[in-house]
Amino acid sequence: MVISIDLNVMSVINYAVDHLKVKHVIVCGHYACGGVKAAMQSADLGILNPWLRNIRDVYRIHRNELNAIENEDKRYDRLVELNVQEQCVNLIKTAAVQKAYRERGLKVHGWVFDVHTGKLIDLKIDFENYLKDIREIYHLD
Repeated sequence: MVISIDLNVMSVINYAVDHLKVKHVIVCGHYACGGVKAAMQSADLGILNPWLRNIRDVYRIHRNELNAIENEDKRYDRLVELNVQEQCVNLIKTAAVQKAYRERGLKVHGWVFDVHTGKLIDLKIDFENYLKDIREIYHLD
């Protein structure tokens, strides 16, 4: 499940990007995600609330599209995809990823694992377009 990029995850990503010199970072979510279903509940889930806040923000940002999907399972699946997309954007905003992109062409990919078919679905995140779009605010040298 892709929830958010916290400090522990960022330290691993920075190590992989800065020291291991990876050329590809993959953000992978999965359909039928319990975290996504929990985030869509309007309930106090105690200690899980901070963990789910980012998914709820993704829902908030994309609520018009999501609310137009009548089938609840399809709505959950779409939120999984949008969450992966938003977490890719969060990575693209980081200095380490931007620097590695400039220096060696690092790319961020968004995938979803379909637990029903066993297939990986490439969401075809347009890395360059997102980077171009956010650089006005998130251009980090």
